[in-house]
Amino acid sequence: MANTTFTGPVRSESTFKAVSKNATTGAITEVSTYGGAPVALGDEDKTLNNADHSGRTLVVPALTANRTLTLPAPVAGANFKFIYGGAAEETENLIIVTPGNTNFYIGGVLHITGTPASVYADGNSNSQLTLEDFGLFEITIEAKDSTNYYISGYQQGADAPAFADQ
Repeated sequence: MANTTFTGPVRSESTFKAVSKNATTGAITEVSTYGGAPVALGDEDKTLNNADHSGRTLVVPALTANRTLTLPAPVAGANFKFIYGGAAEETENLIIVTPGNTNFYIGGVLHITGTPASVYADGNSNSQLTLEDFGLFEITIEAKDSTNYYISGYQQGADAPAFADQ
């Protein structure tokens, strides 16, 4: 496939999609969609996918129960930005998990409270992030490769975020 170089602005009346192509099979996989409106997630457990969620801002609503968001299998460059769209500190937990115990988080989240503190994943087995009774947050998760995810961001609230194994 040829490369295209742009020297001026590029315009799309919809969105841009980043894709990867399997060198053996030729299969195309969507990595990220850029542009478009934020995606308002529902008050439900949800398995995310690259085509609809990567490259977009994902807005988490006020929750009525503990909810789990499951990331898709990592594809290098896929990225997920989560923000809170509620109006008050939650009494429920938001749990963001990788698709399995062999996909880990690398990085950490800043807990903003009286004395801010960083909370880190262990980088070799933690595949679950729990935001307990959270307030405002912004969490960015980016696939490092086909195995692991980088994670960074902040969470405000009385309870610190926690990393764990699934």
